[in-house]
Amino acid sequence: DRALGEMSPLFDDMYSELGRPSIAPEKLLRAQLLQMLYSVRSERLLMEEIDYSVLFRWFVGMNMDEPVWDATVFTKNRDRLLEHNIAQEFFAQVWQQAVQANLTSDEHFTVDGTLLEAGASLKSFQRKGEARSDDPEDPGNPTVNFHGEERSNDTHESSTDPDAQLARKGGGKEAKLSYCGNLLIENGNGLIANTELLQANGTAERDAALLMIEQIPAGKRVTLGADKGYDTRSFVAECRQLNATPHVSQNTKRAGGSAIDARTTRHAGYRISQQKRKRIEECFGWLKTIALLRKLRHRGIFKVGWIFTFAAAAYNLVRMRKLLAPVVQSA
Repeated sequence: DRALGEMSPLFDDMYSELGRPSIAPEKLLRAQLLQMLYSVRSERLLMEEIDYSVLFRWFVGMNMDEPVWDATVFTKNRDRLLEHNIAQEFFAQVWQQAVQANLTSDEHFTVDGTLLEAGASLKSFQRKGEARSDDPEDPGNPTVNFHGEERSNDTHESSTDPDAQLARKGGGKEAKLSYCGNLLIENGNGLIANTELLQANGTAERDAALLMIEQIPAGKRVTLGADKGYDTRSFVAECRQLNATPHVSQNTKRAGGSAIDARTTRHAGYRISQQKRKRIEECFGWLKTIALLRKLRHRGIFKVGWIFTFAAAAYNLVRMRKLLAPVVQSA
């Protein structure tokens, strides 16, 4: 309620004086929040849940006899929120509440990234500039035989989601069309401090980490925990230039040795960061399992980034509820 109240002037600018009255942005955000908190897999099912659930109607702000929205109308109205960067503003308002409640650390952080599987199929990953061959037996879902064909992001792209890139998590894993979702968490209580979604191009995790470090308010030196994938000399040097001490896990198998030496590892803070950095996996687990981001339902880097940021705000709300519960009970 506090976050939406602070965003009220922004919502006023979104309304048009012409045409039919649209769904209020506040109700759209509340409904979107319910979808993530209760793992509702589609907008159509969400409308059914709101239709017969009294608690859902109360949370969204609908009267008992008010007809529920059509799923298509809900989706079209939600797309208007993309144009005003509502997800980022909502995330910022929730984060500000956590700061005011002294739930965050302003000097110890952890960064990591994960692959989010795109909603496009490998069948749609075709050679650039080449027309799709129609199957007379099934023109809507033609048979495509790509076995033995060399395919890469340089020569191929998805016809249904061009922003998705072919990527795999590690050696021996299958390649899938994916996006790279990145988080920056604070080490105090594991709250998400920032998000960044990029194309999965191989260096996206390190690029996103530097982008998020730059947005940390200047004034004091911070520590940044990370796994072995960030142990490169260029990344470590960039972190130090940005006034961040890289508490990166050492990759001893790396050619040329680790970029992290005893100047960093000898301190007790380095060992603490290595313990705390694993908390970021809890965030990814919640986003993929509860918020249903393991297999994306949206297409395009802008829309996927919007959903990813909004889901991070939902995670912070759930985490803050648990952190503030002892305070409320004692009061």
